[in-house]
Amino acid sequence: MTTRSLPSAGFSITVRVSVPADSTAIGRLTTAVGTADAIVTALDVVDSDHQAVIVDLTCDTADAAHAETVVRQLEALDGVQVRKVSDRTFLLHLGGKIEVSSKVSLRNRDELSRAYTPGVARVCMAIAENPEDARRLTIKRNTIAVVSDGTAVLGLGNIGPAAAMPVMEGKAALFKRFGGVDAWPVVLDTQDTDEIVSIVKALAPAYGGINLEDIAAPRCFEIEAKLREALDIPVFHDDQHGTAICVLAALTNALRVVGKRMSDVKVVVSGAGAAGTAIMKLLLKQGVGDIIACDRPGALHRGMDGLNDSWQWLVEHTNADNYAGSLAGALAGADVFIGVSAPNLLTGDDVKTMASDAIVFALANPDPEVDPREARQYATVVATGRSDQPNQINNLLAFPGVFRGLLDAQAPKWTDDMALAAAHAIADAVGEEKLNASVIVPSVFDAKVAPAVAAAVRAVAKGAGSDENEPDGPLAVR
Repeated sequence: MTTRSLPSAGFSITVRVSVPADSTAIGRLTTAVGTADAIVTALDVVDSDHQAVIVDLTCDTADAAHAETVVRQLEALDGVQVRKVSDRTFLLHLGGKIEVSSKVSLRNRDELSRAYTPGVARVCMAIAENPEDARRLTIKRNTIAVVSDGTAVLGLGNIGPAAAMPVMEGKAALFKRFGGVDAWPVVLDTQDTDEIVSIVKALAPAYGGINLEDIAAPRCFEIEAKLREALDIPVFHDDQHGTAICVLAALTNALRVVGKRMSDVKVVVSGAGAAGTAIMKLLLKQGVGDIIACDRPGALHRGMDGLNDSWQWLVEHTNADNYAGSLAGALAGADVFIGVSAPNLLTGDDVKTMASDAIVFALANPDPEVDPREARQYATVVATGRSDQPNQINNLLAFPGVFRGLLDAQAPKWTDDMALAAAHAIADAVGEEKLNASVIVPSVFDAKVAPAVAAAVRAVAKGAGSDENEPDGPLAVR
């Protein structure tokens, strides 16, 4: 095996080939794929005659270059003709991944008269008289906007709004699948903070919440703050708060595994951008012992020049001993490492300097800050952001349930107390009987997670004064 990444479904291809109609031909195909370090996931016979068999061979590869290598291996086989190569990820995206469907039938004049003119006018006037009725009588009740300017997409950076659309569509699909929340991508062709705020404010009447997505720091902080002040619906930046919730949930269970208390541990965080800052603020809210924030200049410490507002806040609230060295140096004696930064910053020898029963969350994707195999030699609990490693810390554990709870409660805002409640719900979803060093978070497909998170968020929202019951209106029986 080469040093490339492992094969995954994200680079799955289907190769249509013609092979001689003999007993060994199909076996030679699968052997060639295995020799190229790919993984056969399906093999379907499409057609055949006395001379040839047409086969669709599907396999997982590691990246685009690896896929080309697999195809060349197949083409080199005697008697084999490659007719077509399909990238299954691109096929899945043809025409987009989401659509609008009607909840009501329009089979006759009566139904049309109620859904549209003239009956719809009565509903419009009811909302005009009482704007809060929009939460009951329109899609606002269950719909959020997924807003992005495309400046910080996944690990791709500033690729713009059009290129960001596949991610936003995917996010909308996940909201529906895991939380029953209707979400719609809103990608904006501007990177001006005030213009983004103005546009979202103008769009807000149609939505029950705003999910900010893939907006670069530090502008994302200002955009979120201004929108929270201006709107009467919750504004949630998933790159910040979703990540922070899931990291706190994972850390809560990791500390249970190693028998340490949150208030006693020293945490080193690599990456003081949107995600890292939110993680550190939530850990401080939870009462963590101490944090050292590190970024490209090294540890953030008092006396540094040229700090932005976010880093200045961190300097004032973290790093009790005012450590001023490198990331590797900060790790010495630390109980926890959390990486939300860049690949290959640390080695196993760096992890070795940490305290006993160390916890390592190396979350950079697709390549983590430290090779998890090396980290496991010295750390008791290791987590990554990868689906092919144990303990994947994935925001999908948080955001569907968070917005389900916010919408159900008709909450006007998002709060830190809701974040803490969501994190505890995720952590508790694992269960004591299942908790161990390789299982500190539930599966993203665990059907109990989103309802538990929603219930936790809803309870906090109700306690904060959101309406317990829907108000009287045109639907009330008189």
